[in-house]
Amino acid sequence: MFATVITATIFEAKTKLSELIKKAQRGEEVVITSGRDHIPVVRLEPIKPKAKKRLGAMYTPGFVLTEAFWEPLPEEELRLWEGGDE
Repeated sequence: MFATVITATIFEAKTKLSELIKKAQRGEEVVITSGRDHIPVVRLEPIKPKAKKRLGAMYTPGFVLTEAFWEPLPEEELRLWEGGDE
């Protein structure tokens, strides 16, 4: 089975943009061509939504990040993070 390619000229795309976007979101290939020559110039394709980022890999419901998180580290702990001696 071959996939159908939907083509539209730039003028047609301006008048049917919402319809063409919906088709692209459904997975159909939509190609916009230049006017008289019908040379392909652009392809419409959906953008995959980015996943929401969470703090850390293990999310615990009810976890609250306090203001203390933003305070500078004590000198001794900072030294350890930077590779100093224990």
